[in-house]
Amino acid sequence: MDKALADLTVLDLSRVLAGPYGTMVLGDFGAEIIKVEQPGRGDDTRQWGPPFTAHGQSAYFLSVNRNKRSITLNLKSEEGRVILRRLAAQADVLIENFKVGVMEGLGLGYEALRASNPGLIYCSITGYGQTGPYRDRPGYDTVIQAQGGLMSITGPTEDGDGGQPFKVGVAIVDVSAGLFAVIAILVALHHRQRTGQGQQIDIALYDAQLGWLANVASNYLISGQPPQRYGNAHGTIVPYQTFASADGHLMLAVGNDSQFRALCGAMAVEHLADDPRFATNPGRVVNRDALVPLLADTFRLRPTQEWIDRLLDVDVPCGPVADVPTALSNPQAQARQMVQQVVDSTGDEISLVGPVIKMSGTPAAIHRAPPHLGEQTEEVLREKLGLGAEEIAELRRKGVI
Repeated sequence: MDKALADLTVLDLSRVLAGPYGTMVLGDFGAEIIKVEQPGRGDDTRQWGPPFTAHGQSAYFLSVNRNKRSITLNLKSEEGRVILRRLAAQADVLIENFKVGVMEGLGLGYEALRASNPGLIYCSITGYGQTGPYRDRPGYDTVIQAQGGLMSITGPTEDGDGGQPFKVGVAIVDVSAGLFAVIAILVALHHRQRTGQGQQIDIALYDAQLGWLANVASNYLISGQPPQRYGNAHGTIVPYQTFASADGHLMLAVGNDSQFRALCGAMAVEHLADDPRFATNPGRVVNRDALVPLLADTFRLRPTQEWIDRLLDVDVPCGPVADVPTALSNPQAQARQMVQQVVDSTGDEISLVGPVIKMSGTPAAIHRAPPHLGEQTEEVLREKLGLGAEEIAELRRKGVI
């Protein structure tokens, strides 16, 4: 099968999650990803554990760094910066997530690098972007979740837990910013194909957070009413929430009136579908406090799987509330190859979450295990810059690599 991005070279100077997640997606489709890391330490996530593999790779690092080659390069040294400039002159994309101004201070900013490579696509990911009053602040996912409004709408209702806000269980702002970066890079590549010109991309975690508030932000902008927390329920669709069963919980997602009528039939509470308070979704939203307890009492009478079988039989969307091990071992996850194994250079067999995007002609694939720190430094310097063994040994002696 063709690797759609096999003709692209990406210099990845990013660390932690947003940038590495984005470059991983590009690498899944065949782009050559050269991960540039600090000698002796590397990406911060290499130390984020336990758990670690038998040979010291952290699970966190492994999660977003497959299909890459790692080189070490000391950008504080002039020789290191010269090497980076030479690599950038050959690259299609450079992605970095240093604080605003750091790369410019090193002489490695967009304007400096595009002088020798006008087609370079230079993607910067920061907490708050290259402009605005917060541009110099460090950006971390949980801070952005709080400041960007997400925590104000996540967690139990005030009655349930004293109004305490909650963060999402994964670093969703970082992940979404990485995906926005991929979209922007592909757009820029298409533009370059038509014009020959590269450009600078400015991705902010804060913007990403505000952007995917989606309907919640729109509801506020139209109504002027600040959104509130609904726990596991939905602000404008009812019933759309978790319910306790006789032996656990299930998630119910009734998106229209015909689904609600089917739900009532499967639950043997047909009279609720005929009640004028509940016959339409706007009515159910207004009268949720009357409807939800009636449904909750009925759901408690039977086990989760029995309810799921009954509801799916009449096409009512629902599912069990599974833990992570159950989700990853689900037959659907296995059929979709969402857990895959790869063996790294030390012989460790590593299980990874597989590529999300499925394509018929240019499928994503895991073709390289996440690299150990600097594992391909000599290989890349020989291949890209034509350096010999003595030159590489001298760079290592000087601490440049």
